[in-house]
Amino acid sequence: MANIRREFGDDLTLKNGNLGINTTTAQERVDVVGVVKGIDLSVTGVSSLTAYEGFLRADNQIIEETNLEFGNGLKASLSGEIIVGTGVTVTIGIVGLGTAEVGVGTTTDANGKTASNIDTTDVNLAGGSQVECLKVFNTFTPPSGGTNERPYAPKPGELYYNYDFKTIEFFDGYGWRQVDNTTRSGRGLFGGGESPVVANIDSINIQSQGNATNFGDLFVARRIMGGFSSNIRGLWGGGSTPSNSDVIDYVTIASEGNAIDFGNLTAATDQTAACSSSTRGLVGGGEGPSITNVISYVEISTIGNSLDFGDLSENKRGHSGMASATRGFFCGGNNPGSTTVIDVVTIASKGNAIKFGDRIEDLGGTVSASNSTRGIILDSNRISFITLASEGNAVYFGDLTTGSGRGSALASQTRVVTAIGTDGVTDPVNNIEYVTIATSGNALDFGDLTLARKSSGACSDSHGGLGGF
Repeated sequence: MANIRREFGDDLTLKNGNLGINTTTAQERVDVVGVVKGIDLSVTGVSSLTAYEGFLRADNQIIEETNLEFGNGLKASLSGEIIVGTGVTVTIGIVGLGTAEVGVGTTTDANGKTASNIDTTDVNLAGGSQVECLKVFNTFTPPSGGTNERPYAPKPGELYYNYDFKTIEFFDGYGWRQVDNTTRSGRGLFGGGESPVVANIDSINIQSQGNATNFGDLFVARRIMGGFSSNIRGLWGGGSTPSNSDVIDYVTIASEGNAIDFGNLTAATDQTAACSSSTRGLVGGGEGPSITNVISYVEISTIGNSLDFGDLSENKRGHSGMASATRGFFCGGNNPGSTTVIDVVTIASKGNAIKFGDRIEDLGGTVSASNSTRGIILDSNRISFITLASEGNAVYFGDLTTGSGRGSALASQTRVVTAIGTDGVTDPVNNIEYVTIATSGNALDFGDLTLARKSSGACSDSHGGLGGF
């Protein structure tokens, strides 16, 4: 067979024959025996890859419903990228000497689209060959971190994965709300109170104005105790029967029924206040028999007695509590004179409270509640607010429709709802009022309790640390 020599740039055209390179018995139109090396090869539409060697770099586009089959023999390194089109699921393992077929096993997504998997079993490599890089189009990972690391000045619709709650959150323009699989009813509970002393627990849907309905009864009838909650359980601690009580009782918020004994406080106290994160509840201050600054805590999911947490910055009674996801706040009260002090603690870390700021009214009793960013304080007929993340004094928000005294309050992520207690003329009353947390203004009528009472304790399944509704 004759040798044909061509200069660089010449055309080589075959007519009715095969071309053999390093072989005299060409079996294909172009038959190459030996190693062929190339740099920056442009390779598209590869449907099978069998013992190819010398691919230094190649971007291989794999369209939907395409199989890559790796045949027997030595495997060379495929060091480029596999770019997978939209809707294709690829599981990458180590490609070995055995037959590894892309497309062994399939999965079907929610839209009915079938996706292929790479199934590789033999790990005996030729020269350590493996797929090194996988690029998948149309993927998104939201920013993540703790509650205090949320993005600054987020836009409505922005997503965030919260390590503290292990859920994805979205910003609705006013605050962060959780996207999770936890069912929350947006339910608020008002428990006990004085009319005279009662055990009644009333239930409301925070997002829908209307009269309260009966939920059940406290384990022990009492008044002026602290209410707190997780998204699952509502609890009440302390109070008086009228004798001072150390009782802690609880309900499952989603299920109507009577409260069950949870445990006992470190001391019998009334006129106490409480707050909670998603896991821990704090009960602070009160009178029993002397006015105290003691804070105790319970793990809400674990039935048992409370333990010492630390101390408030001063002795106080007739005050109120609220919380963000991580911080607890104790507002106002008297000792025996009135105090404007707002205390703050980090709920997860035992220790003494420090001063946060001052409320605007120099009065005795007060009630408060919060979402994850803003706390609402109700003093007599005056409403004020604080920004939970920034120490400072309360700022005027609006006014209650009727004056309030010895009331209680609860919250969702959008509303604070308060049972008025007494209006200074009628004692007690059944009035319920509410405000929209993000918008300063006067309170509006919500509905009525099942009976007139004051000095109840309130909680909800969706307050400041819990997200939800």
